[in-house]
This record gives sequence, structure tokens and C-alpha cells, in this order.
Amino acid sequence: MATAPIDWRARAAELRFDGRAVIAGQRVAAQSGETFDCISPLDGRVLTSVARGRSADIDAAVASARAAFEDRRWSGQAPAARKKVLIRFAEKILAAGPELALLETLDMGKPIQYSMAVDVRSTANCIAWYGEAIDKVYDEIAPTAASALALITREPMGVIGAVVPWNYPMIMAAWKLGPALATGNSVVLKPSEKSPLTALRLAELALEAGLPEGVFNVVPGYGHEAGEALALHMDVDAIGFTGSTRVGRKMLEYAGRSNLKRVYNELGGKSAFVVFDDVGDVSRAAKTAAGSLFFNAGESCNAPSRVFVHAAIADEFTAIIQAEAPKYAPGDPLGGTAEIGALVDDTQMQTVLGYIAAGHSEGATLLTGGQRTMQATGGFYVEPTVFAGVNNSMKIAREEIFGPVMSVIRFETEAEAIAMANDSAYGLQASVWSDNINRAHRMARSLRAGTVHVNQYDEDDITVPFGGFKQSGNGRDKSLHAFDKYTELKTTWIRIDAR
Repeated sequence: MATAPIDWRARAAELRFDGRAVIAGQRVAAQSGETFDCISPLDGRVLTSVARGRSADIDAAVASARAAFEDRRWSGQAPAARKKVLIRFAEKILAAGPELALLETLDMGKPIQYSMAVDVRSTANCIAWYGEAIDKVYDEIAPTAASALALITREPMGVIGAVVPWNYPMIMAAWKLGPALATGNSVVLKPSEKSPLTALRLAELALEAGLPEGVFNVVPGYGHEAGEALALHMDVDAIGFTGSTRVGRKMLEYAGRSNLKRVYNELGGKSAFVVFDDVGDVSRAAKTAAGSLFFNAGESCNAPSRVFVHAAIADEFTAIIQAEAPKYAPGDPLGGTAEIGALVDDTQMQTVLGYIAAGHSEGATLLTGGQRTMQATGGFYVEPTVFAGVNNSMKIAREEIFGPVMSVIRFETEAEAIAMANDSAYGLQASVWSDNINRAHRMARSLRAGTVHVNQYDEDDITVPFGGFKQSGNGRDKSLHAFDKYTELKTTWIRIDAR
């Protein structure tokens, strides 16, 4: 029997928001009593007031996390016991899926069907996967002489500060929470002030699943207040940060000014999408480029915003892109059919429009889009935008836009494609399209990026590490490699007496 479709607007009208922080297992107001408005990008209305966390609130959250770690209420549990809690946490995320999806859509603007199918499911899958991994990862014994036994073990660091962005609030939080909690750490999460609501709800669901009080705390607030206080805190052992390269630099600075805490930065990108004239299906390559860039309104760090196309097929390729772009026209995020929704706020919309203006002023050719749309809603929507005639020195080809703006750049030779693709401060992802297996391998080895896709883009699995080269950051989210970020490696030497 088919289930009736959800009336998302009716559900949204029934939502009750709680913008208070979660510290030591309790919902609490900011100690100052201050709040900030949480504004929906769908229509510009205020959803609720959110606690404006500052250093005093971070102090309380860190103290709670430290107490939980030191008394071993979580880290002292057997791996199998921690696994059960994280599996229950994942199940509660799925059960609360419609609520979480609505919070995500209302808070940051993405279409509701993707909040449900992508964000909720990926968040639950991430937590469950790390829960399942807990009791399946073994430590080591070094191959020493018979007179010694050298044990190599991984131990939790202690208190992890997690600072996550607004474009995938739940997923980015899960990428930190999964491995950090699985390995026995306590966490203080600072969500973006632009999209804090799902993080606060996740903390409640974790408590309902049996995570001990104090192990997972959420302090909303501004980056220059709560985020800076967390990164400077002397009792935080590591920071897992996802966000801009500009703020990533600050995270390293804060570590140097405080206790030299580990800093793991997952930063921006300007990913290269390279299409050769020997690709078998030009249409599939072009449609993949469009879908990968315009998804989430271009608000993805790995969006393939630099599209390099061999001159022999450039006209054909750009014609397909030009025809595809309008299919991603923004629509009502609660309507259930929109491919892309709103940009997160007016500031981001103005940033994107500023880059579009820069493309015009630098001489690029606008093929389609380029305008604000759906203004009558009061929300923040921009058309999918494609520029041709771009060269690699233009601002739109060099800086991360974080919006639905594509730059198409022509090349003649493989060497030229490699040089231009690598001529970037970033190195998060790249893609190569060619039916020549030798060329595909050469390009994959030559491109300086954390992930290189061949004849596809942005296929995803929790078992595969995610991270970048150069100014796209360090360390890896996802996969078993993420455990490296939240554990200390200890060697224990045991002398064995000869008889």
C-alpha cells in the first residue's frame, strides 16, 4: 500500500524550534542571555531565535566534555557497547528524518527531497558505519626481538572541537562525530550560525540513544566569538574544521596561540573537470558537469566550477551545457520537485552576484543565467550561470564562488590541460573524461587533488576518504582514515626476561 506524500508546508507550520545550546545533556540559554535570529533563505523570514554562544558558553561545554572524558563514562565503555549506542543514534536520525529534513531545508535552502534522500540518509549512514567499525579495527604488535613486546595502540585524544559549515550541516557534523565518538572522545560542536538547527536536534537524539550526558555538546554562535573561543581553548585537544581557507588559516593560528592542538582542516576547492576530445559520450560528460556543479545551488566545496574542454569539442559541449542549465532553475524547496533551492542567505547571494559581475567585467561570455530570481518570495535565489571564453587567470576561474556559476575554459593539449588544472591554490577534487586508458591514468597521476574521478564525478561512499591537497586542507574525513584524526598513537614496550 503506497504511503501518502508528505505535505511539507503543513509539517513546517507544525514545527516547534528550540534554539538553545546543548551542554552537559541539557538545553540551556547562552549565559549572556543573548540570541541571534535564524533566518530562512526560502523567504527571508525569521524562523526562531538561537542562543548566541560566547567564550563563557564554550568554557562550560568544554568543561562538561572534559569531565565526561576523564570519568570514562563513554571512553571506558567496551567498543561493542559504544557501537550499540551509535547504531541507536543512527536509527533515531532515520526515524526523525522528516523533521530533520525540514529543519535543514528551512534553515539553509536546499530542496526537501534532497534533504531527505541525501542529507538525512547520509548522516545516519555515517554514524552507523563508524558504530559498526568500532569493534572491527585492531591494534598492532611490532615485529621486535623476542626479548620485547611492543604494543601499538590507538587511544582517544580527549576533547574534540568540531566547527562545521552551513552547506551540508548534518553531513559535515556526522563526518566529525562518527569517528570522534566511535573512538571514545567527547565533542563540542559549533555549527554555522547560518544553519544551526539540525545540529541542536542531533544532540538531543544522541542523548535519547543513550550517549552519556556531556559527551556531545552543541554551542551555536558566530565564528569570531564561539568558534574562536573553541579553537583557542587550552583544554581542547583537536579541532576538526570544515569551511573556508581563510578561516582555516585562522584555525592554525589559534592552535599556535594556545596549546598547539591538532588542527584538521577540510577547506575550499576550485575543482577541475577536464574533458578530452576522445571521450566517448560528450553529452554524458556535459550533463554530469552541469548536475555536479548546480547540485545544492553550487554550495559545495568540491563543485566542478572549472570545466576544461578540448577545443575540438568545446562548441558541442558548451551547447549541451547551455541547454542543461535551465533545467536546474531554482524552485520552491518545499514543493518536492525543485532541483535547486535558495542560497543560504543574502550575503552569500550578493557574493555570487558579485562574481557574476566580475565575469562580465573581465570579458567572459555569459551563455545563460546570471540573474537573481524568485524575488517575490523574499528568498535568495540565483539562476544557474555558465560563462564561456574564460581564461585561467580570471577571478571567476581562480576564486571559490560557492554558487551555481560555471567557467568553461578551452585547451589544446594534454600538457596544457594539466598545467591549467594544477594552476590553483586548491586541490580538493578533479575529474578526467577520456576513453584512452593510458591518458586517464597519466592525468589521474598528474592532477594534484585529493580525489580524481575518471569518466564520472562525485560518486560517493563512506568507505572512501575525502580531503584535499594544497590549500584545500589536510587529513581525511570518511573511511577508516578518519580515525587517525581523533586518536593518539601509543607505543607500550614490555621487556620479556630471558629464562
